[in-house]
Amino acid sequence: MILILKILREGSGRILIFLDWLIKPSITQRSPENQLFVDKKTELLKLYEFYACPFCIKTRRAIKRLNLNLETRNAKQGDYRKELELNGGKVQVPCLRIDNAGEVSWLYESNDIINYLEKHF
Repeated sequence: MILILKILREGSGRILIFLDWLIKPSITQRSPENQLFVDKKTELLKLYEFYACPFCIKTRRAIKRLNLNLETRNAKQGDYRKELELNGGKVQVPCLRIDNAGEVSWLYESNDIINYLEKHF
């Protein structure tokens, strides 16, 4: 039963990825100077995600729409998964790692992440 749920979740995620590819969000336009400033600020942000997760897709669409160059990290397995669990406290995606003057915080939930990004960018 768990295997069937995993297959359904992965399959629906792949369908959403295809739809995301078909229907691109309109992208925020900035002057080159402003974009450079935004790019510098986003260096301190990392998005932990699973590629086919619907909530991660939703968050990536917002990142595209806001024209942010944000590093994404696949937390499906390996070092990023361990890092998310150890430092963030749980393996839940999407999760935004925010480094603010050396103080790191972890923001979960796609809507909260999108609200944070819209507020700051």
